[in-house]
Amino acid sequence: MEPTTALQTLSQSSSASTPTLIVVGAVALIIGAIAGFFLAPLLASKKLQAIKSETNQLSKRAEEDAKNAAEKVLLEAERKALERKEEADKELEAARAELRESERRLAKREDLVDRKDETLASKEQSLSDRADKLESRKVKLDSRESELSDLLEKQQKELERVSQLDRSQAKEMLLERVADNARNEMGKVTREIVEEAEDDAKDQAREILINAIQRYANEHASEATVRTVAIPSDDMKGRIIGREGRNIRAFEKATGADIIVDDTPGVIVVSCFDKVRQAVAVEALERLISDGRMHPSRIEEVTEKVRTEIDEKVVKAGKDAAQELKLKGFHPKVIEAMGKLSYRTSYGQNVLKHSIEVAFLSQIIADQLGLDGRLARRAGFLHDIGKAMDHEMEGGHPKIGMDFASQYGEKDEAVLNAIGGHHADIPATTLYTPIIMAADAVSAARPGARRESMERYIQRLHDLEDIAKGQPGVVEAFAVQAGREIRVMIDADRVSDDEAYLAAHEIAKRVSNEMTFPGEIKVTVLRETRAIELAR
Repeated sequence: MEPTTALQTLSQSSSASTPTLIVVGAVALIIGAIAGFFLAPLLASKKLQAIKSETNQLSKRAEEDAKNAAEKVLLEAERKALERKEEADKELEAARAELRESERRLAKREDLVDRKDETLASKEQSLSDRADKLESRKVKLDSRESELSDLLEKQQKELERVSQLDRSQAKEMLLERVADNARNEMGKVTREIVEEAEDDAKDQAREILINAIQRYANEHASEATVRTVAIPSDDMKGRIIGREGRNIRAFEKATGADIIVDDTPGVIVVSCFDKVRQAVAVEALERLISDGRMHPSRIEEVTEKVRTEIDEKVVKAGKDAAQELKLKGFHPKVIEAMGKLSYRTSYGQNVLKHSIEVAFLSQIIADQLGLDGRLARRAGFLHDIGKAMDHEMEGGHPKIGMDFASQYGEKDEAVLNAIGGHHADIPATTLYTPIIMAADAVSAARPGARRESMERYIQRLHDLEDIAKGQPGVVEAFAVQAGREIRVMIDADRVSDDEAYLAAHEIAKRVSNEMTFPGEIKVTVLRETRAIELAR
């Protein structure tokens, strides 16, 4: 068969069977719908039963889990309750033990108190018995004293009857006889001592002092530390002050000195109570003016450099002075303090050179008196060491110097007493102290050693006396020892002994506040009671 013929045959057969297929499909759909309508409720019922069964199982399982969890919670709660109960029992037992211990201590304390009460009772009884015995003895003694008084009175009356003198006349006669004998003996001894002392003392003292001054006739350079610094022009004042004063503030902070810039042409004033710091300030200022650079960092740099150099000079000056006197064994702090005295002056007299001179004078005087000249030289060298730090500490330079020397290795009692007593602040315990006092007076008082205008000196003495006379009760006042001491006479009828000490304190306070003076001034208040009777 040909292909075309076959296709045509197939086409004819398929077109003939199409309606049949449609009918079959429709019938099948109807049958499926009917079966689904009847089978769906059955399937849903079965599925619902399965869900209910599963729900029941889950509910039972949840109930079992909850029951188990509740049992666990109950067990845990019971366990914690038991633990809490055990802890409470332990705390209760500890509290009971502490209570028992407290009761035991309390009982013991009560026993001690009872015993003390018994002891006190027995002591009170003993004291009462002793008081009774003392009272009875006192009665007996009073009775015996009365008997003795009566007996003495009888004896006195009998003696007066026998001697025909009363008690006052006999006493006066006895005292007059004793006084006459003592006066005669005292006059004899005094006359011998005075005659012997007058024959020898003046000549020896004059010879010793003349020889000492002659052998050590050192020239005194009257040096004073510089207080003004020359400037090339007044424009330099503005540079020294700096913008808003920063340069002058930096300079004063670095040196510890006050810089005074006023209208005085060509100079700047440097003021400081510490002469070493003043020397540092003056030298640093001169270098800064010469260099021309003026700002805070440069000021600090130059000041620190100058301070180091000045410290080296101080130590060198102290060592040179000790070497000149051929003295050894000084602590470095002592050498430094003595070197600082080269910048200290007293009335224009350089204190270090004054100390060297006192050392040599003390040695010469001690040698002539047969004492240790080297020890006297050491004491004379150190006698004014307190002036190196008296501006930093309270008190006079003798006390400050004695404490300082003792602190830094000076153990010799003669040296320490000479330092502390060369102005008679403490009693002299060795012969070297008056030697140092004499040498100090010779060095300070000889012509050319110190300078002060006569008018200023006289005015200072007058001011000193006027201050003392202004104190109530003062009769007279005298400035003595070149103004180093003021002696005040007070009226004994108006001022008591206790008030005399107060008067001395008030006078010293006024002198310190109202006057300017070197060193210290001693205030001596004298209160004298005089008994005067006229014989006719």
